[in-house]
Amino acid sequence: MWTTSVPWWEFVLRGVIVYVFLLVFLRLTGKRQTGQFAPFDLILLLILSNAVQNSMNAGDNSLVGGLISATTLIVCHVVLAQLTFRFKRVERLIDGTPQVLVQEGQVNSALMRKELLSADDLEAALRAGGCLHLHEVERATIETNGQITVVLRRRDSQG
Repeated sequence: MWTTSVPWWEFVLRGVIVYVFLLVFLRLTGKRQTGQFAPFDLILLLILSNAVQNSMNAGDNSLVGGLISATTLIVCHVVLAQLTFRFKRVERLIDGTPQVLVQEGQVNSALMRKELLSADDLEAALRAGGCLHLHEVERATIETNGQITVVLRRRDSQG
């Protein structure tokens, strides 16, 4: 329980490598994947956690090894949060930037394809934003967390 089969620093190195790999992998899969979990997204995350477990612990099932691995992941997360808070360039690299999906009723189809958003996904986001038709939308933006925010066109107070 208290004896590890590999040196402590190997747990740290393996943890950092797996953390960076998963960060890059999840970043490359697009905003939709992290902001709007579908059942298959959740399944992927669960399988990924199981798949990388042995690469992090080198087959060591000791309590100390698990605690070192968990601490390493938490430290990586805290360091990354600090870096993205302090440096806008790092924040843009890690989180990306908000992008406009709909501008004055016109859909950015290329962005929809890039983010793997279907017309149904967009329509659901528009309905959640209080809109039933594209012509009502001044702007719909996919945020860095994958959420879609909708700004409706102003209605004339006369009508």
